Amino acid sequence: MVLARMALTNYRGFASRQSIELRPITVVLGRNNAGKSALVRAPVILGGGIKTDSLEPVDIDKIDEELLESFVDLIHGGQAADPGIGVEVAVRAAEDLYQMTASVRHLPQKHREVVESLELFRTGTSMGRLVRVAEIPETDRFPVYDAYLDGHVSRSAVEFQGLLPHRLIDEPVAGESLVSVGRQIRDHYPDIRYLGPFRDRPHRRYRLPGRTKTEVGATGEHAAAILAGDRAWDGSRLIRSVNEAMAGHLPGWRVDAVDRFGTWAIVLTSEADPSVQVNLADTGTGIAQMLPIFVQRAIDQIRPGQRPVLEIVEQPELHLHPAAHAMLADVYLKAVRDTSTRFLIETHSETFLLRLRRRIAEGRFGADPTTVAVHFVDRADRSSVIRPIHIDSDGNVDYWPEGVFTEDYDETRALVRAQRERRVENAGRD
Repeated sequence: MVLARMALTNYRGFASRQSIELRPITVVLGRNNAGKSALVRAPVILGGGIKTDSLEPVDIDKIDEELLESFVDLIHGGQAADPGIGVEVAVRAAEDLYQMTASVRHLPQKHREVVESLELFRTGTSMGRLVRVAEIPETDRFPVYDAYLDGHVSRSAVEFQGLLPHRLIDEPVAGESLVSVGRQIRDHYPDIRYLGPFRDRPHRRYRLPGRTKTEVGATGEHAAAILAGDRAWDGSRLIRSVNEAMAGHLPGWRVDAVDRFGTWAIVLTSEADPSVQVNLADTGTGIAQMLPIFVQRAIDQIRPGQRPVLEIVEQPELHLHPAAHAMLADVYLKAVRDTSTRFLIETHSETFLLRLRRRIAEGRFGADPTTVAVHFVDRADRSSVIRPIHIDSDGNVDYWPEGVFTEDYDETRALVRAQRERRVENAGRD
């Protein structure tokens, strides 16, 4: 059960249809303000239209307001009028591929959205298509559609749950195959987990959580409380796993949770002298940036969930030394090898990508060309476009955008040129 592909049209910075294949690790690259964040956040938005029982195409209440304020914000250019947005989703379950192609339109006069058209497929075969009949009044809030089913056309009011049909009111039997595929897409759409680029600032004290949490949160805000709860109730299993994973990156130190008379502090304890402890609030930003990533990996390993997860991570390398960027690539490769979590990662790190390519060439951690998908987002004609970058079994890429990740080379060349000119100038004085 995985999200295999998605495509977007007239969505935020993407005017024309853009498609992206998702693999166990999908990496999105691009210059600033090219549309990377809008792309990697799209599964959250789509989840608001698939994992919902709302009558609205996108359940805004299910989406953090930091990611989406209103549906109109999704439309390219921010225009509330035609043509709305187009979305496509392909979900793989066992041997079947379930696909949805839909267009969603904003109706400004009614201050709501409606599914303008929809077609559902099972393994390449269309199960039916709905096209809204605009001139027909809605029936009890349910829009009316021409339903193209089994070679016949009929007209029916349709009750939607999000983007997917729940029932065809006037054609319940004929529409069952269409509804059934929608149900499969809803059931097999993965749970979406989101970790943004900025982590929660460490606090000196934490309270124990009221219940055991399985996610660190969008800013990693639950990571510390999860560690405190693990120390108090679960014999420090998570803490040991986190320390094992971070051992090479915090030499001489280990993470721990310490009871401070009813509240808890997250500290770094010296392995040479356990009496030496540093509160997490007094450590560098990089530690706070990394910790939620390692805590989430430990949770997935020790307390695996019942459903597949797509974890969206924006700039995991932010605030980290470049030497840690490669380490993070290994962390994610091990995670897809050992758990059912898949990753959609936005990054600016060349080192991160180079380590993925190296592991593919080495065959380490089960990595091969089918493990990693890389997509480059750029601007062209005032619109964002996506171009896939394919990696072969030797770690070579078939395409590399000009001017991207060349800064070190360009700076070094400029430095050498300046040094040469300085030597010539000094020689002329002599």
